[in-house]
Amino acid sequence: MSTCIELYLREVEHEIHLRNAKFKDCAEFIKKKAAKVLCVNPGEKILGTRLIGIPPIPIGIDEKNKRIMIPYTKPCYGTFVIELPVDRKELENIKKVGRKC
Repeated sequence: MSTCIELYLREVEHEIHLRNAKFKDCAEFIKKKAAKVLCVNPGEKILGTRLIGIPPIPIGIDEKNKRIMIPYTKPCYGTFVIELPVDRKELENIKKVGRKC
């Protein structure tokens, strides 16, 4: 999938934990709330979209429920923390490109 994450969100049940927040606050939220956290570099492709943010970018992983928690930055609106479902292939991709924070 090579599309805007907003289009993906229209198709899946998701939860927005923080809105219009500072990137640092979103990163701290993910690190505190997620069961497992891996970090990726800015520009890494997750769900077909390149993540932007201050490195390292944390991604919360819930393997049991196949969900991830990511910071999503909209340049004119700030950063959001979004929790959404992913398939096994995407989880494997994140584990492949991610590293311990």
